[in-house]
Amino acid sequence: MGNPKNPRNPKNPRNPKGGHAVDAAVATTSCLGVVNPMSSGIGGGGFMIVQSSSTSQTEAFDSRETAPLAASQDMYAKNLTTKSIGVLSIGVPGEIAGLHEAWLKHGRLAWSKLFEPAIRLAKDWFLIAPYLANAIKVSEQKIMADPGLHEVFAPKGKLLQAGDTCYNIELAHTLMAVANHGPRAFYNGSVGEKIVKDVRDAGGILTMEDMRNYRVEVMDAMAVDVMGYTILGMPPPSSGTLGLSLVLNILNSYGKLDFAKGPLGLHRFIEALKHMFAIRMNLGDPKWSQLKDHGTSHFCIVDAERNAVSMTTTVNYYFGAGVLSPSTGIVLNNEMDDFSAPIDNSGNKLPPAPANFIKPNKRPLSSMTPIIILKYCFVLIFVIYVLDNRLAGVIGGSGGLSITPAVIQVFLNHFIIGMEPLVVVEHPRVYHQLIPNVVLYENWTIINGDHIELLEENKSFLRERERT
Repeated sequence: MGNPKNPRNPKNPRNPKGGHAVDAAVATTSCLGVVNPMSSGIGGGGFMIVQSSSTSQTEAFDSRETAPLAASQDMYAKNLTTKSIGVLSIGVPGEIAGLHEAWLKHGRLAWSKLFEPAIRLAKDWFLIAPYLANAIKVSEQKIMADPGLHEVFAPKGKLLQAGDTCYNIELAHTLMAVANHGPRAFYNGSVGEKIVKDVRDAGGILTMEDMRNYRVEVMDAMAVDVMGYTILGMPPPSSGTLGLSLVLNILNSYGKLDFAKGPLGLHRFIEALKHMFAIRMNLGDPKWSQLKDHGTSHFCIVDAERNAVSMTTTVNYYFGAGVLSPSTGIVLNNEMDDFSAPIDNSGNKLPPAPANFIKPNKRPLSSMTPIIILKYCFVLIFVIYVLDNRLAGVIGGSGGLSITPAVIQVFLNHFIIGMEPLVVVEHPRVYHQLIPNVVLYENWTIINGDHIELLEENKSFLRERERT
């Protein structure tokens, strides 16, 4: 998978001019895996969109987890619970491979240097932030049931709380191995061997062959031209870009840019969402239940040269499979739950999608929606105005099936309606997934104490037309 000290690209890995946005993405992702282990980490996978300012090329890096070779369509027939928790729910992790592939193409700084901040955090200490503390609290049963999680997040038999210090020495050692030896250590070396042993000792099916077989998929980003912008996102297995395109084109057909304003605009948006979810059934979308997959992180990076990265990384649920590999310190994903299972047909769900049934080496579909937004504008070059497609924004989000609707609402509220960025992020959002036929709207107090709630005018309007 390449020498971490000698990238294939011709650039000096210790470029004195500074790093690329991808260098920052590698460092950011590795740190997030330490301080936000409930949501992401090297035991999971992700999607990354990279736009190069020098070539104007936009690439999509798919490091989504894959099903092990021993996985099968009916493997959960006797116990559906093991699809979402425990060692049988673990897919082959892809994050390290994806980061390294992007770094080989765009990185300028030494691979090993990019892991130094994360190694320090894991080895020395970091403070438990309120969001992590909340995740620990609601995941108490998971943490207390798993020796690895228990050791890190309840070291004295009591759950860590906000402001407490946390260490993960084994994870620090793992990150050092990856920093010094590259992904080879993870997929065909000591780290991979430790992960496989821990998983198999607990009754899992992961093998070193699974680890060695993992490959990142690199492709051109999917481009959508709508409302005067070019939106660049992930092709399948992400259903996010396709869904976003469908909703925006439906709304754009109203012809006026104020179509999204007020209660009527909200109603139109909800109807477009319902249509999107109906279409996604034919795409074989993996999950139709109420939202459970909180284990996701997203970040956006733009460097001084206007290179851009939009990346969503995940272990699926909070603390993934509820398994922390004790010999590596890695929280392992439960991405196998993103596949459809023939017997998983209950209550408020559409029928399982055969297109998303489990097969060895297969990637499950995903709602993750990292996007980069360009806008055509006239640029003065010498004495001539030239039409150029310039970087306008980078967006993404976390929250499972709510990601795509949230990204769409952020796009509309900022780029079309004109709200300021912070106002857009804090603006209350709505959600509808078709089945059950119920509108969900935000009405909650966030960790910093701010209360977010839909305007009463909008709630009253929706009650007359929708089930809320």
